[in-house]
Amino acid sequence: VINGTKNWISNAGIADFYIVFAVTDRENRRVTAFVVEKDRPGFSIGKLEHKMGIKGSPTGSPVLEDVRVPQENVIGEVGKGMRVALATLERTRLGAAAQAVGIAQGAIDYAVQYARERITFGKPIIDHQHIAFKLAEMEATTAAARELVYKACAMADRNEPQLGKYSSMAKLIASDNAMRVTTDAVQILGGYGYVNEYPVERMMRDAKITQIYEGTNEIQR
Repeated sequence: VINGTKNWISNAGIADFYIVFAVTDRENRRVTAFVVEKDRPGFSIGKLEHKMGIKGSPTGSPVLEDVRVPQENVIGEVGKGMRVALATLERTRLGAAAQAVGIAQGAIDYAVQYARERITFGKPIIDHQHIAFKLAEMEATTAAARELVYKACAMADRNEPQLGKYSSMAKLIASDNAMRVTTDAVQILGGYGYVNEYPVERMMRDAKITQIYEGTNEIQR
C-alpha cells in the first residue's frame, strides 16, 4: 500500500504507467521500485506546472492515497530500488542528451536558412564574417556533442563499465551546447528571434530544461 506525492513528473496525466520508488523499510531507509498503473484506485494527478518550455509534455504531481500494488509489480528486488534508479539514469540521461542535440541542430538549420535570406549592406548576413564564424562554431560544437552522445549510446548497448561516466559527459556537453547554440540562433535572427512567430525562441526555452532534468549539469560534473 503506497501513500505519497512526487513533484516534477514528466507526462503526468498522459502516461498509463508510472514507476514509483517508495520507502519500504524505514528503519534501514530501503527503497523499492514499483510499476503503478494509472487506473489503480487512489492514484490521481495533482496540479500541472506552468513551464517556460517543453509545453508539449505536461509536468505534474502524482498523488497516491492508499494505492494497493501487487507483488508482481515490483521492479528488481524488494529494498533494492536505488540500484534500479541509478542504472536507469545512466540510460535516460542519454535521451536528454539526444534531445539537446536535436534542438541544437534544429536551431542551426533555421539560423542558416534565415542568414542566407536576410540582406544587410547589400549581401546576405551569412556572408558577413562574424555571422559566418558564429554559424561555423554552432555547427562544429553540435557535431562534437552528437559524436559523444553516439559513443555513450554504443557503450549502453554493450553494457560497458564506464557508461555512467560517459552518459554524464554526453548529457553535460550536449545540453550546454544546446543552450549556447539556441541563444546564438536567437541573436542571428535579431528581433525576429525574440518573437514567437519564429521557432528559435521556443528552441531556446526548450534547451534550458536539458541542463536541468535527468540530473542537473552540476550533478553531472
